[in-house]
Amino acid sequence: MRDEYDFSKAKRGAVIPSPGKTRITIMLDDDVIEHFRARAEAEGVGYQTLINALLRKAAMNAKKSKPDDMPLTIATLRRVLREELQTS
Repeated sequence: MRDEYDFSKAKRGAVIPSPGKTRITIMLDDDVIEHFRARAEAEGVGYQTLINALLRKAAMNAKKSKPDDMPLTIATLRRVLREELQTS
C-alpha cells in the first residue's frame, strides 16, 4: 500500500449512512421470507421494503386503535403477519 494513504481516522461501516433507518438482525421463518420475496418480486419492490411497509401499516393501525403509550406487541405483529400471509 502506498505511504500517502492515511487511514488513521478511518471508520468502519457504511460509507453513506441511511438517515432514519437502523440495521437490525431479525430471525424469521423460511416460509415467511419466501412468501415476502415472492410477493415483492411480483410487485417489483424489495422484500425488506415490503416487510417494512407492512410493519409500518400495522403500527399505524395499532396506533389508531390503542393509546399512544402502548407499544406494538409481538402478538399484534404475529397476527398482522398471519393476516398478510393468508390474503395473498
